[in-house]
Amino acid sequence: MSILEARNAAYSYDGKKAVLKNVTVGFESGKIYAILGPSGCGKTTLLSLLGGLDSPTGGQIIFDGEDISKRGLAFHRKNNVAFIFQNYNLIDYMTPAENVALTSKKPPLPILERLGLTREEAKRNVLRLSGGQQQRVAIARALASSARVILADEPTGNLDEDTAEEIADVLRDCARKLNKCVVIVTHSDKVAKRADETVRLKRGEIYRG
Repeated sequence: MSILEARNAAYSYDGKKAVLKNVTVGFESGKIYAILGPSGCGKTTLLSLLGGLDSPTGGQIIFDGEDISKRGLAFHRKNNVAFIFQNYNLIDYMTPAENVALTSKKPPLPILERLGLTREEAKRNVLRLSGGQQQRVAIARALASSARVILADEPTGNLDEDTAEEIADVLRDCARKLNKCVVIVTHSDKVAKRADETVRLKRGEIYRG
C-alpha cells in the first residue's frame, strides 16, 4: 500500500503552460524510487508537490490516505517528509554535527561517519567543507530525521560516480532497514539501477514506453 501518492496531479504556471498533466503514481514504505526523464519534463515539480512545497493546480497529493491539504502543507513538510536539496540548504554558521542534530535526537556522528565524514570534519563549520562534503551533510540530516518519506533532488549531483553509488546504497539501506520511502530525482544511471522502481516522465506525463 502506498504511503505517498499523486492522484491525477497537474501543475501549470499561470494556468497556461502545463508542467505536469494528470500524473498518478504511488510510493511505498521500504522502497527506493528513481524519477527519471529529460530536463524540463516535470521531475522536480513532481517532487515539490509530493513534499508540499507547492500545491497542484489539479488533482491531489495523498499521504497515508489523507490529502495533504487537509492539515496544511506546512504540517506535511514538518512531520511527514525530509528533503535533500541540490543546493544543500544547510545552516552555514553551524557544523555538520549541529546541522544533523537539528532534525534528530540521535547522535549525529555515526551517520556522518557512515557517509564519509571524519570526526574532525563533523566539527568544522560547514562552509569549510567541499561541495561534496556539504552534500553528504544534507543527506545525513535527512536520514537522521523521523520523517517517513525522504525526497531527494539530485542528491549525488556533486559527487563522483563511485561515491554516488555508495550514497545510493546508503539510501537504499535506509529504505529497507528503517522502512522509509525514498524518492530520488536523478540523472545518474548508476543511482537509478539501485532503485526498486523507476518512474519515467516525458513532457509532464508518466512515460511507459
